[in-house]
Amino acid sequence: MSTPHELSVSRFIAAKPETVWKAFVEHATEWFTPRPWTTPSVDYDLRPGGRADVVMQSPEGERHAYRGVVLEVEPGRRLVTTGALTEGWIPQPGDMNFVRLDTFEPEGDGTRYTARARHWDEKAVSAHRDMGFEQGWGQAADQLAEVALRLEQTS
Repeated sequence: MSTPHELSVSRFIAAKPETVWKAFVEHATEWFTPRPWTTPSVDYDLRPGGRADVVMQSPEGERHAYRGVVLEVEPGRRLVTTGALTEGWIPQPGDMNFVRLDTFEPEGDGTRYTARARHWDEKAVSAHRDMGFEQGWGQAADQLAEVALRLEQTS
């Protein structure tokens, strides 16, 4: 079932859900931002109301810091965050606020990873789509898979 104002990407990753989760939360600086951009910092406090802060950097050195909050966490299976609020439930201004849902579902011998961005309205979802959501988040999902496969092979 489709949710209004939602964009999503999904990938099968040939690694256990626990490994994909570990790659997601412990190695986010290695995969979170589509190359050639980098992610110098990811600061998660994995509890409802905890931090979900990310710094992304362009190849030219321009930095974009995004502060957010964890709404829900089910370790190894689901993480829900938003940049619409920060720790202490402080509202954030902006036209590009959305709720991010990342899920890690067992599928055969691997994991079905799905990232969803749920927006407040059609204007925001259109703007995010036009910014290259599918390509950018798809590339990040592929990079997550690379990290998870590396971790799976070394465990």
